[in-house]
Amino acid sequence: MLPDADDLPDLLLDLTVPHEDINDLIALRPRVAGDPDTLRLLEACVEELFQDLGDLGRTPALGELFASAPAELTDTFPLYVFLAAHPYTLAHHRERGIPADVSRRTLADLGRHIAVHRRRHGRTGVQSRRWLVRHFRGELYQLGRLQFERSRIGQRTAPVLAAAGLDSAPGDPCLNLHIPDFHGRLTPSACDRALALAREFFALHFPEEHPQAVLCHSWLLDPQLRPYLPADSNIVRFQDRFRVAREDTEPVDTEPVQFVFGKPDLPVAELPRRTSVERAVGDHLRSGGHWYIGHGWFPFRTG
Repeated sequence: MLPDADDLPDLLLDLTVPHEDINDLIALRPRVAGDPDTLRLLEACVEELFQDLGDLGRTPALGELFASAPAELTDTFPLYVFLAAHPYTLAHHRERGIPADVSRRTLADLGRHIAVHRRRHGRTGVQSRRWLVRHFRGELYQLGRLQFERSRIGQRTAPVLAAAGLDSAPGDPCLNLHIPDFHGRLTPSACDRALALAREFFALHFPEEHPQAVLCHSWLLDPQLRPYLPADSNIVRFQDRFRVAREDTEPVDTEPVQFVFGKPDLPVAELPRRTSVERAVGDHLRSGGHWYIGHGWFPFRTG
């Protein structure tokens, strides 16, 4: 199930795995491929990953399987699962007619999360391994600056959309919008281009779904950001795209800290103030405030 040892370096590069991690991952391959128990676990993970592929509401039960990996593979075993799954994901993409460049850019998120793991922990590993399941199941796609996840409207959001005049109900298709890191500025023009790509992409490759709305759940939609930033800032203009779906009352102070500064547990008193966003996140926390996940939506038409 694993790529051949000679092919592995090129595949890792295609998935944008950082160069400094490649030798370690190549060196560990014999440990994975040479142990029957580990290979059986790998096979079970891939089988679970692709179980009920058309069910957008299903979250594969990979947590316990990943945790069953040998101790020396705790950080890296999920990577080998995704490597083993890679050809099946590409086959699924081809069945849908998805262009190779979209597949490549989407699955390159694996390398991004290896880079995040090294930045936070100083060693090779995969950050947010459960998040990457969406990519390899064909549920999430990178289209320009943004990522779009095929999803379904929840019970709490459906009444809001219905009140706004959308013909939607719980369980109907929608798109969840995500903002990947390490991908440049969140400019209005980049967002406009991504949305144009999404309208064309989903109408062509998933014509049966007809998503009525784009939803976003992110600390970037916390309205408390607005007073700290210029009115024409990219983040404020991004917020302006959305209508409020609901409000959270549970603080998530580590979310902006980890995305802006790289690690979620940095001392608040020591957070840098180099940019307007850094000043906004740090100053708000230092004044005793909290950050919350914002939940927004806007209508989506595929044409």
